[in-house]
Amino acid sequence: MASLIIATLRACYNPALRQPKPSMNQEIERKFLLKKLPEGFERTASAPIQQGYLALEPGGNQVRLRKKGEKHSLTVKRGKGLVREEHEITLTRDQFEKLWPLTAGRRLSKHRHEIPYGGVTIEIDLYGGINSGLVVAEVEFASEAAAHAFVPPKWFAQEVSDRPEYSNRNLARE
Repeated sequence: MASLIIATLRACYNPALRQPKPSMNQEIERKFLLKKLPEGFERTASAPIQQGYLALEPGGNQVRLRKKGEKHSLTVKRGKGLVREEHEITLTRDQFEKLWPLTAGRRLSKHRHEIPYGGVTIEIDLYGGINSGLVVAEVEFASEAAAHAFVPPKWFAQEVSDRPEYSNRNLARE
């Protein structure tokens, strides 16, 4: 098991195996609570997500497993705040299933709806399990300037990007 984890983590830093995001392995994201769901929300497609954490370090560093629909991935994130380093690799179902038990006590489930809005995609997450009833919108951006220029729709409530209690890593702790 340990060798699988080590090989997977090495792949995150091997350019030949990595599948980089267009944002050069950066995640630029803001997170908001909602006043209400947007009009037409019930017609948007959704994907179930199971997410668990293999490692959580102070300072925001984390190693996450995720199953979104039939896609399995391992993601390493470093740092905290608006801009974080992010490396993601695709896993086979077998690799995911072998690693999943190691996330016990650090898991969450949610359904994600994606809504196009003004050149970005708003990801609305409806949480289940111990976080049932929580609804959060996340928006990823191509640049810091775009993130700062973003004007949220009227159905957004307060921004919670910097509030640790709304981070997935903290929501996953049982």
